[in-house]
Amino acid sequence: MLRVALLSLILLAEPALADFSGRTRVIDGDTFDVGKVRVRVFGIDAPEADQTCTTKAGVQWACGAWVSSEVRARYDGRLLRCVTRDEDQYGRVVASCKDQQGQDIGARLVEDGLAMAYRRYSNRYALAEKAAAVAERGLWGSAFQNPAEFRKSRSQGGPPPNEDCVIKGNISGSGRIYHRPGNRDYERTVISPSKGERWFCSEAEARAAGWRPAGN
Repeated sequence: MLRVALLSLILLAEPALADFSGRTRVIDGDTFDVGKVRVRVFGIDAPEADQTCTTKAGVQWACGAWVSSEVRARYDGRLLRCVTRDEDQYGRVVASCKDQQGQDIGARLVEDGLAMAYRRYSNRYALAEKAAAVAERGLWGSAFQNPAEFRKSRSQGGPPPNEDCVIKGNISGSGRIYHRPGNRDYERTVISPSKGERWFCSEAEARAAGWRPAGN
């Protein structure tokens, strides 16, 4: 009887994990709207939509946009069932989700090299990540910056996301101007992501995003 009472107290002390389900709208590689709930998938971290990777041949490519597209093709409009685990600093529900076949979405994305195991919060998918890296599946066929480090450098207006992305996209009274190394104002230009400013890996990328070259 005492054991049963103790077990009841333990169960009451643990937070309840809420289940919910709904049709999915993919926001990016690790963020979905499931029904009316904005979900950050538990235990994984995918590249940001504007993040780039570098192939073994040294070619830059838009791996973040590719991941978002791949995940959207797989899960957009699909019915998912999720279990709430937490809430993040942006008010998103952190949840583990499965599809109608019972496949763990986080596990699948890490196994296929579309996301990394987010070890800061869980080692649940660490072995799946290692297997994907060894097989060079998905992102692991290229060199890329850890998504968390990419976000950190961008939010702090710090160094570029990698050594090849050194073009500064500045917003001023003259509009959206990009500065290349060697331009007169390059060194004194500070990138402030909170204002919508950003780094670019090529002039073509900057122009496509709506920036124009500095006149000096």
